[in-house]
Amino acid sequence: MKEAYIVKAYRTAVGKAPKGLFRFKRPDELASETINHMMGEIPELDKTRIDDVIVGNATPEAEQGLNIGRVISLMGLKVEDVPGVTVNRYCASGLETIAMASAKIKSGMAECIIAGGVESMSFIPMGGYKPVPDYAIAQQGKEDYYWGMGLTAEQVAQQFNVNREDQDEFALNSHLKAVDAISNGKFKSQIVPIKVKETFLDENGKKAFREYIVDTDEGPRKDTNLKVLNKLRPVFTMNGSVTAGNSSQMSDGAAFVLIMSEKMVKELNVEPIARLVNYAVAGVPPKIMGIGPVKAIPKVLNQAKMKIDDIELIELNEAFSSQSLAVIRELNLNPEIINVNGGAIALGHPLGCSGAKLSVQLFNEMRDRKSKYGMVTMCVGTGQGAAGIYEFLN
Repeated sequence: MKEAYIVKAYRTAVGKAPKGLFRFKRPDELASETINHMMGEIPELDKTRIDDVIVGNATPEAEQGLNIGRVISLMGLKVEDVPGVTVNRYCASGLETIAMASAKIKSGMAECIIAGGVESMSFIPMGGYKPVPDYAIAQQGKEDYYWGMGLTAEQVAQQFNVNREDQDEFALNSHLKAVDAISNGKFKSQIVPIKVKETFLDENGKKAFREYIVDTDEGPRKDTNLKVLNKLRPVFTMNGSVTAGNSSQMSDGAAFVLIMSEKMVKELNVEPIARLVNYAVAGVPPKIMGIGPVKAIPKVLNQAKMKIDDIELIELNEAFSSQSLAVIRELNLNPEIINVNGGAIALGHPLGCSGAKLSVQLFNEMRDRKSKYGMVTMCVGTGQGAAGIYEFLN
């Protein structure tokens, strides 16, 4: 079996949908500009040697339709020789693409692949424009197949006894860690600055423009506190505990990595960053989809013949405080190594991008801490979990 190495990894800042600055930027532009920047960092690579561009996306329709993976390949690489494909494993899509690319290279089916994800929840709403559930299935008692994620978060809170106070405290800590990370420049080297242009009418009614450079995550709030969070009302059930404050934000963003075979790494004299040791997905009841990592994490550890104590850093996607806390408690995970720079409650959750974004963040923190093994894991809508183990090499 050959080896596959991640040699470059970048992300955009995460915009706060639908009112953030990325509402002025199409998702294909976000992704292609990220890839273009990444390729500028490795001029020795002939773009036509890239075998594929694999793009994760959770709602591949409208501005994210027409096989956005191929569109991004054309726009980002500016050559027609490199194909592109779109992959949808909902919240795990970005991590799935890295696993797919690594597997193809290890098997000898490819030498070089760009993998990652993009999501614009400013352009495409949660669930898409026209969700069409199968009502016959719902009438058979399987309506939870189509539940919104918030309802599943309430189910997890009830079933795993996660109270409102703990959820709000978890959310606050996410913001505090994220604000601290941003103020200390933790994310600067991994973020590709993106120029956006706002069109508006000036005081004379004429079309005018404003330009901005987006290079900082928009979600974290310096002004939040427990008092503010405690006042928020539940949004999914009347007497529930899940609020807008202890749930992940709707977001816009893109993140990509460049993966090469060992042969190409040596040929181009490129220094590898990391490798994907193993990746696993698992199914859980859709009504408690947030518990997905509880099955996926032991599965990937078993595949890799590792123990949880071998993992030095974990990026656990914070879809909701309730499910994050349930996962941590059920697996007895060490909170001190989880989301050390904040999580999705503060930084945002751009669905199909998140797995790749969390990977980029993990690599940078592993570099700073000189960690060897790290993990990215998340729950996945409709009842799945995903987890990937990385070895940091650089």
